[in-house]
Amino acid sequence: MVFGRSKNVDEPPVPVVPWADAWEFALTDEERPVTLQRKRAVLGVRAVRVPHGGGERKVNAPCAFLPPQGTADDLRLYEDAEGRRPLCSVGGPEEADGARRYPVLDGQGQVVGAVRRIPPLKHALKPTWRIEQPGRPEIVSSAEWAKGGVTEMVQKGAGKFLLGAVQAVADLGAEGGDQPAKSRALEWKADGELVLTSDADRRFLVRAGWLDRRLVFAYALLRARS
Repeated sequence: MVFGRSKNVDEPPVPVVPWADAWEFALTDEERPVTLQRKRAVLGVRAVRVPHGGGERKVNAPCAFLPPQGTADDLRLYEDAEGRRPLCSVGGPEEADGARRYPVLDGQGQVVGAVRRIPPLKHALKPTWRIEQPGRPEIVSSAEWAKGGVTEMVQKGAGKFLLGAVQAVADLGAEGGDQPAKSRALEWKADGELVLTSDADRRFLVRAGWLDRRLVFAYALLRARS
């Protein structure tokens, strides 16, 4: 299956890649980034996109699509651009002790986990977000590396050899797509294990193979709405 809207007939169509195998992804509408020969980015539909290919053939390939244009539900994703194969959705919030718990459902409506929003304490300005995956410790975000941005996040915790991988995620949407006002790098841990790193709440690098990507997709949808 392929999907793309580029008018350049010399470029191959943009493939749709498997969502379960996504290690780097971002919520963006940038389909073809700027290269030496491509002076302007090519935009497509807004989707969860994965860096794919290299050089002049580098694209941001979709792995999960937002509902087709004109659909009101923005907390749902599909495996196809036409919205025929549901992938996951975010259920209505459940209130408990001031926190909001959003169940995450698969394409058949079965719960696969949840995303929790913890209200800020008096000394904090922003809420805390947590991800729940059945059978695993709760995944908690931290702003420990927030000041350094993507490069410092890699050098301190992920190792310099991953700089290129993380920077590829950060570059998604850099030209004409979704551009965050300021880089905000976070690490996510489950019982001390580094599970996920994120930048600007829209760009993600999965560090643990067991992490259900749909839970991260759900978090990205919720943060995009807030």
